[in-house]
Amino acid sequence: MNADALKALDQVVALARQRAVERVPVVGVAGPQGSGKTTLAKAYAVMHSGVVHFSLDDFYVGHARRAEWARDGHPLLATRGPPPTHDIASLTAIIERLRTAGPETRVSWPVFDKVKDDPIPQERWPVHVGRPDLILIDGWCIGAKPQDEAALIAPVNRLEMQEDAEGHWRRLVNHRLGAEYSRLFGHFDGILYLRAPSFAVVMDWRCEQEEGLLGRSLTAEDRQRIARFIEHFERITRHMMAGGRRADIEVQLDVERNVTEIRRFAV
Repeated sequence: MNADALKALDQVVALARQRAVERVPVVGVAGPQGSGKTTLAKAYAVMHSGVVHFSLDDFYVGHARRAEWARDGHPLLATRGPPPTHDIASLTAIIERLRTAGPETRVSWPVFDKVKDDPIPQERWPVHVGRPDLILIDGWCIGAKPQDEAALIAPVNRLEMQEDAEGHWRRLVNHRLGAEYSRLFGHFDGILYLRAPSFAVVMDWRCEQEEGLLGRSLTAEDRQRIARFIEHFERITRHMMAGGRRADIEVQLDVERNVTEIRRFAV
């Protein structure tokens, strides 16, 4: 992981400690798919003792429950990714348990299997004992702000145009982003944002991720599936890239994920 990105994260952690005072600080690492946020957070956790790290992705709701939402609400709710497909209540509860943990307190959290599209069995969940020094969470939409109603009118891609012509899904996503997701992000004492050079590169980054998950080269059919999958994330990702997010430090990446610029925002 790039040393400049690790240094930027260390600066966000220091700022979060100042804000948290005596509380256990919560720090988020945000960025589009494939930007390296999980790799960065994992590297930081390995380098610093007392850090509990997990991903927002691990709190995805399982495919059976999402299928119910798709049947009873909107078909696009079947695909994990945007709000409301995370279990925000469970994540918030785990943050609170970690923050109030005593020396012998045992706290576990889920791990989501993206190949099976379901959480792994609970008996295999990681466990932390005691009070952590830092809670570090990575997630693609951490710190994202909801859009104005006017911005929701025009579709941003083929998925929205063909499968959400009336805008019901994107308005639901935006509403939930401004409700329980915003409340969750309010628990974060600091946020680092990894900014892609363009939205177009996200497809390549996601394909690299997918090859790692599947352990093989991608077929043309795989790429079509991934392209449609990414369209579920496009609206919020573009909004965040344009400034529609909260962040203390923004790390600008190039197509190879090298750091080209670091911007710190006034606090």
